[in-house]
Amino acid sequence: MQTPKALGYRMRPEWAPHQATWLSWPHKQASWPGKLDIILSVYARAVATLARSEPIHINVGDAEMEAGARTLLAEAEAQGEITFHRFPTNDAWCRDHGAIFITRDDQPRLAAIDWDYNAWGSKYSPFDLDDEIPQQMAAYLDTPCFHGGMVLEGGAIDVDGRGLLLTTEQCLLNPNRNPQLSKAEIETRLCDYLGVEKILWLGEGILGDDTDGHIDDIARFVAPNTIVAVVEDDPQDGNYHVLQENLRRLQLMTDVAGHPLTILTIPMPPPVVYRGQRLPASHANWYVANSVILLPTYGGPSDERAAEVLRRCYPDRQVIGIDCTDVIWGLGAWHCLTQQVPAV
Repeated sequence: MQTPKALGYRMRPEWAPHQATWLSWPHKQASWPGKLDIILSVYARAVATLARSEPIHINVGDAEMEAGARTLLAEAEAQGEITFHRFPTNDAWCRDHGAIFITRDDQPRLAAIDWDYNAWGSKYSPFDLDDEIPQQMAAYLDTPCFHGGMVLEGGAIDVDGRGLLLTTEQCLLNPNRNPQLSKAEIETRLCDYLGVEKILWLGEGILGDDTDGHIDDIARFVAPNTIVAVVEDDPQDGNYHVLQENLRRLQLMTDVAGHPLTILTIPMPPPVVYRGQRLPASHANWYVANSVILLPTYGGPSDERAAEVLRRCYPDRQVIGIDCTDVIWGLGAWHCLTQQVPAV
């Protein structure tokens, strides 16, 4: 069988035009113990913000969940095209359990990839419903669906649209994902299915990250060959040395043609601790929609510093900060909760 890359497909960067944003409505009490009702109104406000930018698709389990979602979205004054799908999920993290989409110039121009999903190394069961979502998304959109043949979450990778893919060793080389595959085999699979040319490996992720170092908490492409990396200002903080090492690696990396990358930085927010647990709060978990950027904020001076960097990177989009102090109790923020469908 020919690979997606051989057929002309490639993964577009997040800032490329979207036909829609896809989400899964939060419902799992265990993901936000004691806070699910609190975060749902914040989540609805985020969806309302995105609905001003592009059509929205939301997975719900049943009529009751849909009715509750509609009520909250009405309270948030959501406008625009919002479509509900009776695609039940185990959890809300659509970035990781949703399809990853690829495009090409020939028909069919859009295709989906259904990667294996095991809830971040089988940490949370059950995850069988989440594992079905890519096929359901592809069927609704009437697109071809390739089977990636390895465990991969959307939050573990980022691409620049010019041949580069950014990820971490802690996640993709973790034995709880694909112990049967070597690093070289994983690289080949990423290149063959996502149409990239070069894999850029960072080391570890931030404290509190139950995904084993997802890239969308530590470094993100904002343009071809250009990366915004998160740094910790306090040398006594547990994230300081890990993020400095990732920054050092980035500064030594090159693009497909061998040219140095452009590296920008944003600060980490102050530590967010709840019930004695350090949470993976990071401004890097932003989501780029067609006309807005959802930025996770935490009520400190780092909020505006991060927003200013993104405003310079995306002058054609409105950067909207929405407080994630409660949302991050679920161990993820706006990028983790969204999945883009590229326009064709």
